[in-house]
Amino acid sequence: MKFEIKNQPFTILTLHMDQGESVKCQSGAMAWMSDGIQMETKTGGLGGMFKKAIIGESLALNHYTAQRAGELTLAKQCPGDIMMFNVSEKPIIAQKTSFLASTDGVNMDIFLQRKAAAGFFGGEGFLMQKFSGAGYVWLEIDGAAQERELAAGEKLIVDSGYVAAMEATCSMDIQTVKGLSNVILGGEGLFNTVVTGPGKVWLQTMPVNSLAMNLFQYMPISSSN
Repeated sequence: MKFEIKNQPFTILTLHMDQGESVKCQSGAMAWMSDGIQMETKTGGLGGMFKKAIIGESLALNHYTAQRAGELTLAKQCPGDIMMFNVSEKPIIAQKTSFLASTDGVNMDIFLQRKAAAGFFGGEGFLMQKFSGAGYVWLEIDGAAQERELAAGEKLIVDSGYVAAMEATCSMDIQTVKGLSNVILGGEGLFNTVVTGPGKVWLQTMPVNSLAMNLFQYMPISSSN
């Protein structure tokens, strides 16, 4: 299956599908498609619905199958990038709600961080998503993506919310920001996320929660009479 990622930061993913090829994608992601492509909504059973619910994904996935060769175009929900990962090579751990689409052989499971504190305070969430199996997955990135490859034992200190994805060989923990004045005046919060190699980590330049908070200050304040 060939694909194109274009029009950043209002990014779209166009999949060029041959007859018989199929993909599954997040509910509401389809922007336009050829008339030879058929959609079917599947829940994956109660177990699958439960997993999706607790990681913030839609309860049902839309499966698109090409009855004849055609194109399927998917769009992001907010400005940012789309990245493709081949999970046949290595499983990928990603932030919640990042799933956009995948080929049929990809499995999506809950990833529970080994240290609960890393999730509660690190900003990436106590629960993340793990993608494994065989095939490709496309993930939504907030802002632009930056890739770093860490050697065994090498650490990368990241502000909360900036970790988009990492290879399953990496681990994640938290680090307390030292110094009272740094905490109060630094604007970075109490904790940073620490990612330790070996493996690749993908960072995002504009976490959607940070974007929302920055826009909030410009929102008009309504008053009730």
